[in-house]
Amino acid sequence: MTSESNSLSRWQQDRRAFIEHRVFWRGRVGLADLMDVMGLSRAQASKDLNSYINDHPEHIIYDKTAKTYVLGPKFEEHYTALDPSEYLDDLLSISRGGSVPAADWIVYQPDILATTVPGRGLSALTLRNVLLACEQRKELQISYQSMSSPDPENRVIIPHALAHDGFRWHARALCSKDQVFKDFVLGRILKSALGEQSDVDAGTDEDWNQTITLKIAPHPGLSENQRRIVELDYAMNDGAAELSVRKCLLFYNLKRLGLDVDPSIRAPQDQHIVLINDGEVRAALERGRR
Repeated sequence: MTSESNSLSRWQQDRRAFIEHRVFWRGRVGLADLMDVMGLSRAQASKDLNSYINDHPEHIIYDKTAKTYVLGPKFEEHYTALDPSEYLDDLLSISRGGSVPAADWIVYQPDILATTVPGRGLSALTLRNVLLACEQRKELQISYQSMSSPDPENRVIIPHALAHDGFRWHARALCSKDQVFKDFVLGRILKSALGEQSDVDAGTDEDWNQTITLKIAPHPGLSENQRRIVELDYAMNDGAAELSVRKCLLFYNLKRLGLDVDPSIRAPQDQHIVLINDGEVRAALERGRR
């Protein structure tokens, strides 16, 4: 955010964010864009564009041939974050029929294919009760089907947060039976009911609050050019990257990165990265299982 934005209203900043978003991702922005998306009059749209150019000369320029505004030689964003990962997430969500904030800012929607994930059996009442228990700091009485027991068990848990492992949603909660914090898969909660007030402090959930650093590097068995492209894929600096993860999600992160097994099991072309601090991470994982 620039100093100029301090004197602008929130609505003016939003319109300038739209100008930057549209001209960058679409390659051009015109009066009609501001009129259609932001609901402006033609006069106000023209005023907004000229005001932007006045504050940021040569960031956008008028193309007389195309009769529209295009990227200028000094363009950089001031009012919005032009994050490619976020933009791709929005495109993917739209392709799946999802709701995306400011979806009307996006004009072109390419054909997108993504891996098919099975729908998760999840009760709206279960989610509601978990959220209320978190917010109101209450116990939650549940009937839970774990994979370690052949039949459902009645438990009392005290949830304080949600976690997503990239595939399923979990309630992070203290299990009153075992007196330890665990992950409870929301889809395996068969019944739930709010219980008594709880004084459990989420700050005592050490695995939730502790972070582990994963230090990754390209697989040494790759060629120099292959290692270089892996460095780009994972935004590495000097041949390495560090990922900070919550300890309670360590196993899921390792699995998603293909680091849950010995890298020698897979060919370098299949296992692109390795853990530099493998011993440290495995030790943390083992401590969490005790």
